[in-house]
Amino acid sequence: MNLLTRAQHVALDLVVVFGFALAPTVLGLEGSAATLAHVLAGVHLVMTSLTAGLPGVPVRILPLALHGLVEALVGFVLGLVGWLAYDGTEQAFYLVMAALILLVFTITPYLETSSERPLDSTKQ
Repeated sequence: MNLLTRAQHVALDLVVVFGFALAPTVLGLEGSAATLAHVLAGVHLVMTSLTAGLPGVPVRILPLALHGLVEALVGFVLGLVGWLAYDGTEQAFYLVMAALILLVFTITPYLETSSERPLDSTKQ
């Protein structure tokens, strides 16, 4: 499915960044769960900031397709880590975040290059 514009994708990426960054405080994550959340917030922010083809991105180094591949891998691995390494609030948080990342992956057309694609925010 190709449902997101580039601006919408960036907005959802930032929701994910803030979700990871705020989770330790808001949900009371501690130890490795808190550390992982902060690391993932930073990694996701850097990936978004370096991805070519996303609006408002100051440095465009990474191809959009690579951004998508990393999102798919992180979503899958994060789901496994959440399921196997945590329980309770930590597990629920990581499973929800994995699902959100995988959802964004499935509704973003990473490989399209046409200017008439949903990911093109200039047509809105």
